[in-house]
Amino acid sequence: MLAALPAGAQDATKAFLKRHWAFPIQSQGKAPKSYTALETELSPDSCGACHPRQYDGWRNSLHSHAMGPGVMGQLLSIKPNAVGELRACTRCHAPLAEQEASLRKALRGVASDLHEQGLVCAACHVRRHVHYGPPPIGLQPGKSHGGFVSSPAFEDGRFCATCHQFGKDGYVLNGKPLENTYAEWQASPYAGTQCQNCHMPERQHLWRGIHDVEMSRKGVTVTVNTPVAQSGRLHARLAMTNSGTGHYFPTYVTPRVSMQIYQVSEDNKAIFGTLQEKIIARQVSADLDEELSDTRLAPGAQAVLEYLAPLNPDAGAVVMRVHVEPDHFYTGLYRSLLDAQPDGKGMSLIRAALDHSLQSAYDLYIKSYPLTQLDRRFRNP
Repeated sequence: MLAALPAGAQDATKAFLKRHWAFPIQSQGKAPKSYTALETELSPDSCGACHPRQYDGWRNSLHSHAMGPGVMGQLLSIKPNAVGELRACTRCHAPLAEQEASLRKALRGVASDLHEQGLVCAACHVRRHVHYGPPPIGLQPGKSHGGFVSSPAFEDGRFCATCHQFGKDGYVLNGKPLENTYAEWQASPYAGTQCQNCHMPERQHLWRGIHDVEMSRKGVTVTVNTPVAQSGRLHARLAMTNSGTGHYFPTYVTPRVSMQIYQVSEDNKAIFGTLQEKIIARQVSADLDEELSDTRLAPGAQAVLEYLAPLNPDAGAVVMRVHVEPDHFYTGLYRSLLDAQPDGKGMSLIRAALDHSLQSAYDLYIKSYPLTQLDRRFRNP
C-alpha cells in the first residue's frame, strides 16, 4: 500500500511515472536486432501469444473498447492534421504514437487498425521497445523481448490516475475536475488500498467497474422497509449506502443511478403516476459546459427514498428498484448528435454506439412486494 512505502520509494515511483507517462508517448523506434518479428509487434494479439491470461482479460474489458464506435464516430469529423483535437481523445483512449499514426491514416482513407484496439497492452507496458511491468510473483519471467524492467509503480494507484484524474489545469466544472476519481479515493477511508486491489485482483486485466453488476453490488448496500398500506396510503422506504466503493458512487459524469418505488397492477404493469424516484449522479449539460447537479454518494454516505402516496385501487404490488445506466450521458450525447445531423459523417457508428449504451443498463436491485388482503381493506376507508 502506498502509505506504507518509505518516502524514497514514493519519490522513485513518482519519477518513474513522470517518465513513463510523458505525453505524447514517443514512437517506439527501431527494435533491437535480437527481437523476433512477434516481439516487435504492438498489437494485443501478439502479446496474447505468450500472455494468454492477461490477453483474455483485456479483450473482455472496456480498455479494449476505448476506441469504440462512440469515440470513432465523433473523430471521423476531425481533419487528420488536427493533432491537438485528436490527442484530446487519444491521450487516454489510444495513447501510443503508433496509434496516432494509425488513426491519421484511417482518417485519410488508408486502411489501418492499431488505433481501433483502444488501450492496448503496449500503452502501459512498452516504451522504446523496453517492456515494463510489476515485480514478478512466483516464477521468474522468461527472456523474450529481453525480459522486462520491474517497477512497483504498476501496483500504485497513481499509475491509474494518469487517465482517471484530470489536473487543476484540465476540464473543471463547479470547482471539480470532470474526471476526479483519484482525488475522491485520496479523500476516502480507502486511501492506501490501491486501485489495482479492487479493479485488478490477482493482477487480472479486467478493470471491472460500474458496467459490471456484481462489482457494483460489492460497492453498495441496499436496504428496504417492507411497504405498509394504511388508510388508503402506501408507505415504503428504500436506502442505498456507499459501503464499499473507494470513491464516489458513481464516479465520473457518464453513469446515472435511479432509486425507484412504484405500484404495479395485478398483471405486473407499472401504474402511471405512482413512480417516485431519487437520482444519484453527477449530471452535466450535453456540451460539458455546466454541472446541473451532483447527488453522488461519497464513501460511507447514504441516499434514502421515502415513499408516501395514495394506494392505487388497481395496485397488486409495490416495486422497489435501483436501476443503473452506466452510459447515461453518452446516450443523451449520441441522440443529440443524431438529431443535429442524422446523415452526417460517422453517424452510422454513433447509431451503433447508442444501441450499445442502451443495452448496458441493468437493475442493481429489484424486488416486488405483493399487497396482502389486509392491505386491500384500506383501499377505500
